[in-house]
Amino acid sequence: MLLKESGIHCAVYDKTYANPTVHNVEDARKLYVNEKCQCLIAFGGGSSMDCAKGAGARIAYPKKSLDQLKGLLKVLREIPMLIAIPTTAGTGSEVTLAAVITDSDKKHKYTMNDFTLIPSYAVLDPTVTYTLPPSLTATTGMDALTHAVEAYIGRSTSRETRTLALEATSLIFGNIETAYRDGTNRAARDNMLHAAYKAGIAFSKSYVGYIHAVAHSLGGQYNIPHGLANSVLMPIVLDAYGASAYRKLHELGVAAGVASDKDNHQAGAEKFIAAVRKLNQNMNIPDKLRGIRKEDIPKMACHAAKEANPLYPVPMLMNAKELEKFYYEVADWS
Repeated sequence: MLLKESGIHCAVYDKTYANPTVHNVEDARKLYVNEKCQCLIAFGGGSSMDCAKGAGARIAYPKKSLDQLKGLLKVLREIPMLIAIPTTAGTGSEVTLAAVITDSDKKHKYTMNDFTLIPSYAVLDPTVTYTLPPSLTATTGMDALTHAVEAYIGRSTSRETRTLALEATSLIFGNIETAYRDGTNRAARDNMLHAAYKAGIAFSKSYVGYIHAVAHSLGGQYNIPHGLANSVLMPIVLDAYGASAYRKLHELGVAAGVASDKDNHQAGAEKFIAAVRKLNQNMNIPDKLRGIRKEDIPKMACHAAKEANPLYPVPMLMNAKELEKFYYEVADWS
């Protein structure tokens, strides 16, 4: 309405799936070209923003497929101006260089990581998140926490990313349950948007880890929502890192207000992991995922290992065989 009143022509693509597909990106690109558009506005959650980024990449490279543009630093040309307006407080995609696209034919997710994909503008308006259902408030918020945690515990941090990750963790623990219970609480919604924003910057510069790698494979294979997969996997993967992550998890626990700086590192880490589990429980996030098939696990573990190794600076390296245990731990075969 506001665009029309300002004399600005707008074409709307509103068929993006929860995990945006190659087909979504191609349809959005065709609409952009056919309508002779000059700018992209991504309004929605991470899926909408990732779809817009993918479309932008294809507009910049009309003769290349998305498969040829996946990976690291393959989109070097400038994409059309991209304005991101998040309606969830989770992915941080409004400030990241990453886009995650699903190849629904191959049942596989892949990432695109390029500086040209960072939106030109991010608009953080808490009022557009008021109608986000409690379940999505919970899982997208835990997605933001996963970004902060993995950015912090990895081996490629900086003073800036550590500070942002700690600030995001503090904001999430202080506001996510309030936003979950009262969706129109402006302060909580605003704080969650800023937490997702900070965590997005942190993980863009310091990367993520095995939680994301395994979650991406589950999303590609079964279309499991990314935030849900991260929420369920987070305490399990953090626990598996053991002593390699105790100190940093303890520091996160202090920032979250669930551990004391007087605790030893192991005790502080265990308190933080327990608090993550408690958050999931308090917001009715399940501790298992339905639909996982045993015969798919080796393939998914290979995808996760290929994504993470050696790009993600994880606290402790694991190969595909070692990653298989996470699928078994989260699978609900009841």
